[in-house]
Amino acid sequence: MHTSLPDWIAKMKAAVFSCNPLKQVEIRGLENLRYGKFQSLRTGRAEFAVSEVAQDNRVKKVEIVVVPRIPETMHTIIIKGYDENNRPVKAILENTNILHPTEDVELAGFTEIEDRRPKLGEH
Repeated sequence: MHTSLPDWIAKMKAAVFSCNPLKQVEIRGLENLRYGKFQSLRTGRAEFAVSEVAQDNRVKKVEIVVVPRIPETMHTIIIKGYDENNRPVKAILENTNILHPTEDVELAGFTEIEDRRPKLGEH
């Protein structure tokens, strides 16, 4: 079972607001994603972690940032051409690697960090 992108975003916001509806929440890293599904088990774990942070009285704003676990990701580029009636004419496939910043960029300044991720390949 998987959780759709809109449902995942709603669940993360609800996890904050259920603790305190006055707390701010910001989600980054998904701005360019139109479709996607999240593992349901991992969604539940993320909800629990978001709630845990939101319940802390010191926290006034919860920021959720999604970054690739492996910083270099391979992607297919699909270049599509259409005629004046919007009918497909030609398509070309290419590849590119995208080098993403790692979580270290997002963790600067934090002294209390818990890494609950399983080892790569063991999720």
